[in-house]
Amino acid sequence: MSELKLLIAIDVLDFLRGLRPGEQRDLLKRFREIAAFPENFSDFVEYDDAGRRVAVHVFGKFAIKFWNDFADRHVKILDLHIADRLR
Repeated sequence: MSELKLLIAIDVLDFLRGLRPGEQRDLLKRFREIAAFPENFSDFVEYDDAGRRVAVHVFGKFAIKFWNDFADRHVKILDLHIADRLR
């Protein structure tokens, strides 16, 4: 397996700062797991405005949107929110 770089959107980091330390640790650990094996964490798929396939992973009460940009060898965490909130 080749290593992918993990990139996290600033809005996601801002959201993380408002969470309890344990939730922050758990989510950061899950982000790393997603980066290591992104294909294992896609619960469903959405398409962004540019038509890119964006994976959504439900982790506890959170929904994590990410894009496996295989051309650039990056996994990009694009959004994090409470799972039952509409986006």
